[in-house]
Amino acid sequence: MGRALQLLGLHTAELSILFVNSSRMAHLNSRYRGIAGPTDVLSFQMTDSGIGDPSILGDIVICVPKVSSQAKEYGVTFYDELLRLLLHGLLHLIGYDHETSAYQRRRMEKKERELMHAVKTVA
Repeated sequence: MGRALQLLGLHTAELSILFVNSSRMAHLNSRYRGIAGPTDVLSFQMTDSGIGDPSILGDIVICVPKVSSQAKEYGVTFYDELLRLLLHGLLHLIGYDHETSAYQRRRMEKKERELMHAVKTVA
């Protein structure tokens, strides 16, 4: 994540990452999004109103069983799917939102691919 933060110009930014099981993720998804069942990643911005320390981005929650099943489904490694979800969550923390419009979805997907390539090239 350090490389991704650097590439985004967030050299001093902090975030937390939490890995959970399906039942915990289903609970969080229901509570915070009103959607039943587990999702793969959730992001919780720390400073969504501009109040607070801008270097603390927020929290990313990853559902490990979803990482595993999606990796198999997409034909990628567990690590690649985990990295994709971490980058996806990070982009949400800095304001990207694929659910607002088709343009925003394409913009976020493009940035996700760029970061994935850049991070994997260095790794």
